[in-house]
Amino acid sequence: MLAGAMLVWFVLNGLSLAFLIWDSITNAPTSWVQRTAWILVVFYTGVVGLVLYLLTCRRPFPGGHDEFTKATWKQGVNSEMHCLAGDATGIVIAASIVPTLGLANGWDITIEYLAGFVSGLFIFQAMMMIGMYGGDYFKAVRKTFFAETVSMNMVMAGMIPTMVVLTSLWPSSESPTSPAFWFRMGLATIVGGVIAYPMNYWLVKNHLKHGCMTLPGLDAPAPCLGHCSMECRPADEQEMDMGGVEMPAGHEGHGMMMRELPFARAAGIVLLTFAFLAGAIAVTNQFVPIEF
Repeated sequence: MLAGAMLVWFVLNGLSLAFLIWDSITNAPTSWVQRTAWILVVFYTGVVGLVLYLLTCRRPFPGGHDEFTKATWKQGVNSEMHCLAGDATGIVIAASIVPTLGLANGWDITIEYLAGFVSGLFIFQAMMMIGMYGGDYFKAVRKTFFAETVSMNMVMAGMIPTMVVLTSLWPSSESPTSPAFWFRMGLATIVGGVIAYPMNYWLVKNHLKHGCMTLPGLDAPAPCLGHCSMECRPADEQEMDMGGVEMPAGHEGHGMMMRELPFARAAGIVLLTFAFLAGAIAVTNQFVPIEF
């Protein structure tokens, strides 16, 4: 039964990934980071990720990308892809190594969390936003730390229980040479994405994280659509869309302007996501003991 399900899963994954790579080359007016994120997500989640791509990011026709992707729920999905791709990649790499160390599963989870955070923040979040900060990579890291932390915690609140429970059911799935490993990680990535979506939607809606970005000049609005990407609009118009929120210095020019929360409020939200993650781990511990 499991072997049959995995066979169908991998066949669909292969077809979905092939289509997405082709479409990314021929029909994607987005940054290389965003295209890479979608490719990785579809690599892990297969047809589930492809359906999301078709619904939220794929350009329907030349000049129509901004109009197609402007809905906040679609922006939230695209925003989450950067975090999900980076986090899942770090976690998969760590999960491929930690079983050889013979550690307790609690230490495995800790290492996987740290690997996911490093990959998500320093590659996918910071690299995506570096253009908004004048090419200053370390400034981009600082400015995306909050969004990556809260999003990562929610992703892990879905991935950890799934990984731990499925590992107890499929002991062979600990080895990266086993198809069950990739099937398990794909399912965990899907669950993590579902759990993290409300947080990413909230971040995008409140201009605390980027959504889908059409690269300026690559896909001008088609005639009569009446919509222009935030990336190609004057800074004063972008500020009007922000409801008059004051932008940090140095954010003039192209790009969707991001706002910043007061430190106390940001810290409180971060702590709440850590509490949610701890709760998910505590519930998981009731079914599969997590030891250090």
